[in-house]
Amino acid sequence: MARWEPGASSRLREAALALYLERGFEQTMVADIAERAGVTARTFFRYFADKREVLFADSTELQEKSLAALEKVPATASALDAVAAALDAVAEIIGGDRESARTRQTVIMANAELRERELIKFASMSAAMTDRLRRRGAGDTEASLAAETGLAVFRVAFERWINTTEERDFRDVVRETLTQLRILAASG
Repeated sequence: MARWEPGASSRLREAALALYLERGFEQTMVADIAERAGVTARTFFRYFADKREVLFADSTELQEKSLAALEKVPATASALDAVAAALDAVAEIIGGDRESARTRQTVIMANAELRERELIKFASMSAAMTDRLRRRGAGDTEASLAAETGLAVFRVAFERWINTTEERDFRDVVRETLTQLRILAASG
């Protein structure tokens, strides 16, 4: 494959995931990823800051789309309902390829550095949602609880979705998990 062919970013992601599974994250170098994808290391760095970002490059898009969905919710809605709309937007983006999500998560869970990076991305998302909820009029505690709860729902739903043997829509799993949380909170 010539390096000027379109699709370099997706080829780099596929190559990185395959190599991370074969060799492990630490044993895989950027040059290896680039070679497998049929591009140069220089091309790799046009798309990703480092080899970790291959796994987290969509974080900015996820955050932007989730915050945009949160903003569209009527101001009269609860903070948790606004977060539910944000989760729907995230589920729509992530839910298209369960096998890829499963593979990505396998790589992340096998490496402490990647698990830490994922937690940092979650913390960033929580802070951004908390800030938006405050701007919408939620109090500090309500905004923080809604954002953190939303991320907990996401993590539980994601684990359920990637580990189930049945074909499920990720958005449905997220909604079911949120409903279970509401039932749990109501019975408390």
